[in-house]
Amino acid sequence: MMRALLVMAAAAAVSVAYAKDEKLTAQQQRMVDCNKDASADQLKGNERQEFMSKCLRGEHGGDKLTAQQERMKTCNRSAGERDLKGDARQDFMRKCLSGDSNVREESADNKSVQQERMVACNRQAREKEMKGARRQEFMRDCLKGDTAAAGGRR
Repeated sequence: MMRALLVMAAAAAVSVAYAKDEKLTAQQQRMVDCNKDASADQLKGNERQEFMSKCLRGEHGGDKLTAQQERMKTCNRSAGERDLKGDARQDFMRKCLSGDSNVREESADNKSVQQERMVACNRQAREKEMKGARRQEFMRDCLKGDTAAAGGRR
């Protein structure tokens, strides 16, 4: 019996030592740091819960976002601005998060080109005093770049 206890204690000690050798992920380290801060401030109950939520989101103590978190924030914003959904969003996010600078540059370039096209098409529709379904049809064709179809309608 005593021998079994010694073996189990030794195994526990080895596993604890092994676990300490492993590096913590950024999120795990943040959890450790936030817990230490909450304990140092002697927070309890709802105060502790609110503090931990803010701290883990990076809103406490002026913690700056990691480079990966910054990239995630930027890529999410870009995907939202492009109104991407489903597979298209996943593909965009994968490329953007991998650091594919072409995706980011393409996003900025496409946005400005699309915005310029929108302004030009709106101006043309306004000059032609288009309203309702006619205007919608004109705008659809114009935004696609089909100037012959868009310009030919009256």
